[in-house]
Amino acid sequence: MAGGEGTRLRPMTTSMPKPLLPVVNRPIMEHVLRLLKRHQLTETVVTVHFLGSMVRAYFGDGEDLGMDLTYATEEKPLGTAGSVKNAAAALSDDTFVVISGDALTDIDLTALVEHHRRSGALATVCLTRVPDPLEFGITILDDDGRIERFLEKPTWGQVFSDTINTGIYVMEPEMLSHVGAAENVDWSSEVFPRLLEAGAPLYGYVADGYWEDVGTHRSYLKANYDVLDGQIAIDIDGFEVSKGVWVGEGADVDPDATLKGPLYVGAYAKVEGGAELRDHTVVGDNVVIRSGAFLHRAVVHDNAYIGAHSNLRGCVVGKNTDVMRGARIDDSAVVGDDCVIEEEAVLHPDIKVYPSKTIEAGAVVNQSVIWESQGRQALFGPRGVSGIVNVEITPELVVRLASAYATTLRKGATVLTARDTSRSARALKRAAIAAFTSSALNVCDLEVSPNPVARLETSRSNAGGGLLIRTTPSRPDSVDLIFMDETGADLSLAARRKVERVLGRQEFRRAFPGEIGDLTFPSRVAETYVHDLLANIDASGVAGTGLKVVVDAGRGTAGLLLPSLLGKLAVEAFTVNSGVDERSPTETAEQRTRAIANLAEVVASSRAAFGVRFSPLGERISLVDETGNVIADERALLVFVDLIAAEASEGHVALPVTTTRVAEQVAAFHNVGIRWTTTAPDALATAAAADGLLLAGDGRGGFIVPEFSNAVDGFAAFVRLLGVVARTRLPLSEINARIPRAHVVQLAVPTPWASKGAVMRAAIEAADGRPLDTTDGVRVLEPDGSWALVLPDPTEAVTRVWAEGRSTEAATTLAHRWADLVTRAGR
Repeated sequence: MAGGEGTRLRPMTTSMPKPLLPVVNRPIMEHVLRLLKRHQLTETVVTVHFLGSMVRAYFGDGEDLGMDLTYATEEKPLGTAGSVKNAAAALSDDTFVVISGDALTDIDLTALVEHHRRSGALATVCLTRVPDPLEFGITILDDDGRIERFLEKPTWGQVFSDTINTGIYVMEPEMLSHVGAAENVDWSSEVFPRLLEAGAPLYGYVADGYWEDVGTHRSYLKANYDVLDGQIAIDIDGFEVSKGVWVGEGADVDPDATLKGPLYVGAYAKVEGGAELRDHTVVGDNVVIRSGAFLHRAVVHDNAYIGAHSNLRGCVVGKNTDVMRGARIDDSAVVGDDCVIEEEAVLHPDIKVYPSKTIEAGAVVNQSVIWESQGRQALFGPRGVSGIVNVEITPELVVRLASAYATTLRKGATVLTARDTSRSARALKRAAIAAFTSSALNVCDLEVSPNPVARLETSRSNAGGGLLIRTTPSRPDSVDLIFMDETGADLSLAARRKVERVLGRQEFRRAFPGEIGDLTFPSRVAETYVHDLLANIDASGVAGTGLKVVVDAGRGTAGLLLPSLLGKLAVEAFTVNSGVDERSPTETAEQRTRAIANLAEVVASSRAAFGVRFSPLGERISLVDETGNVIADERALLVFVDLIAAEASEGHVALPVTTTRVAEQVAAFHNVGIRWTTTAPDALATAAAADGLLLAGDGRGGFIVPEFSNAVDGFAAFVRLLGVVARTRLPLSEINARIPRAHVVQLAVPTPWASKGAVMRAAIEAADGRPLDTTDGVRVLEPDGSWALVLPDPTEAVTRVWAEGRSTEAATTLAHRWADLVTRAGR
């Protein structure tokens, strides 16, 4: 009997029939079929109704289980007796057993059948004793085991027995003559009482084995726990590696992970070191559990992702669901399939989240999420489309996203593709190329390439755009998909929205067979890039100075280009970390800090003019002065502005509004102006296209040198810096020392999406007549020259607050004052 909807088990049964719910990683119905097989009951008819095709697809004809399965489909619900009658044509003229496909049991069916035959019964009802019979049909027998009375779901005042009907019956074929065709009728409430009145020989058999009706979330968890405790005689699919700890085939459990049984880890699951799995936890196949995650009495279905430092207790997590870093799911909460629980979200006890929902970061959910979409506000973020490889960014998503982007371009256009050295980027780029060519676009693939090279090649070719795929900086498990326009810049807000609309509607353009695009691999791109770089950026004065620099290539694609560039510059360069390792395409913050510290030691000991460290893809640089002191990225921007402005004595530099206003003092001293920009990804590139611009910088090591390109480019910044240092002969430490200290503080305040408008209105009202700057967000200027900026984050449920004061303490006080306002307005 496998046709029930399992409404009390929603949201687990919203997209999955109840018989397919896994108990210790096997569907309940599979456990039942294996029980039948053990008792030589191999010829089986399965009655299906709700999502019956999924049951058929999973079990097929039963060959994998050594059984012979046929199916009887109910077009409408027919009840327990009507569904068996509906299957009559598939039954032989012999005694048969009726058993539920969604109740877990190890009852001795052989003994049940033998008892039936000895008693000469027309039907035998299998009974069991339970402490709480209110949710079941109770049965009373006489001394000979004959049934005297049934009562369905009694009250406590009606309880006259603790012996309940399990829904397992042994019947003779003539039982079917008591059920009309296509009738919706039940055995225990309708057919059996009529037969009792007629004096038919109906018997009961009280079984001693385990039986659990998996009808509620609590009983579902209990069934999993009971299997782990050994209370039911069933096979567990895996190896018992230690007492009560079962691990499936191919599972990768780090020795530094903590496992305290009884528990189960499914096939090909990955449990990282530092994760802790406590007793009665069940982990499905292909689940990833990151370091620091804590699971206790949690049941996690297949293909889920459990992020670092998340906390799961006594809950159920559906298949293909992602639980991100720091999220917490409490006792008896149930999360459906294909959900995303974003970072540091909290789900209170007994919460139900239905399938395909997203709970936003930092949300505290205290009521079930059923109809609300809770969707992400935008697909694109500050790094393009970003996410964890094969969790958030899958090949399937890349194909759809690339198809959406291709649909916004004309047929026959060319797009460039490039990637970093990682295997993830390589696999995902192949998926994107297939989507592009299938959408009537030609692809020019640069293969492994520094991002500045790819951006410049896009802008100077006839390409309509491009795609860069890289490992997310400081996050080795994640990737960024960076879509470009024809200039090599990130897509504008309007272009991103257009791609999102096409993706949301799934209105992808497909090429006819004769329109499939070409794939080409251009040659000598890096060589041409270096030639153009030196032809357009003023490096005069470097030759003959004997300038010595230390260059750290960052162990990325930047190292593929630097030998050619340094070879053409008349400078003595000592290069470190020039190797490429596809297993480490990015670096953690700790690795970057150590590398810069090592660079500083080399610079100091070699008496170099300065040291520069490239990001792995060559986009950003970090600076070390000649004394071996590391120049923080925010200070490096001011140093660069000072050098460029001093040499030019006119023009403008472009900076985001979050930059310290010390930059105004530096620029004004040299008669140079500042163009303040938004923090949007394409803002600096847009500003760089204007006449008279000397430099653009983001304060995070990213610089745009307009005379060469409109893209953030570490190589261009390095050559520009090298030239101006050689001509001015000023040490970086001296320039840094003459620039006033800046005191800027940044805070992130959790803010629900629906409250962000109210927050911004409150910020404007709180300005109370003080000067305002609304270039991006709301910046309020205080009478003493300090300022605060309130800026809603475009991709996260937070509001960013910046403040600058005359001291760090003053800036901190000002930032917290505005953060408190944001908190109050966001409630």
